[in-house]
Amino acid sequence: MLIRIYPENPSEREIEKVVQFLRDGGLIVYPTDTIYGLGCDIFNAKAVEKICRLKNIDPRKANLSFICSDLSHISEYAKVDNNTFKLMKKNLPGPFTFILNGNSNLPKLFRNKKTVGIRVPDNNIIRELVKGLGNPILSTSVKDDDDEILEYFTDPELIHERYEHIADVVINGGYGTLEPSTVVDCTGDEPVIVRQGKGELEY
Repeated sequence: MLIRIYPENPSEREIEKVVQFLRDGGLIVYPTDTIYGLGCDIFNAKAVEKICRLKNIDPRKANLSFICSDLSHISEYAKVDNNTFKLMKKNLPGPFTFILNGNSNLPKLFRNKKTVGIRVPDNNIIRELVKGLGNPILSTSVKDDDDEILEYFTDPELIHERYEHIADVVINGGYGTLEPSTVVDCTGDEPVIVRQGKGELEY
């Protein structure tokens, strides 16, 4: 199903419709401030495993990340010291994935891994979906099998053609970009940029 939602002012009715699919264990394709993402409710183990199978990754070993709605939401799932909080406050919402030490609120599937990647994209649609669901949404880029980010992954209608048999909902939130997020590891003494993508980190 292809659903049109406008990022400037997401329709509550459409958001609730998509949230219902997430609650029922569905997979969705959604816009972010970088590449379109494929995701599900992080507490639905079957849905998470389904995404991992699609991407040929082991959920217990994979570096999966998820989307929170805001900074206070992050501290429910990860350990955040003062310096990291200040850094995130300067840069979020934005095109960054912060690698943090997880805490005991993480879903069972994530607990074997000590760290977790967290995003708060500068995109109203996905943040409203997270708020509506009440917990984070798994985040993995819509990419080709050989990890290439191809041109048609910016066009939601072409993404829908490719993913309509995999995802329950593809959200058309306008064109995406081809640039991934910048990944920042905050688990050591100093933040380290692991991958430079979209966005310049402000210190």
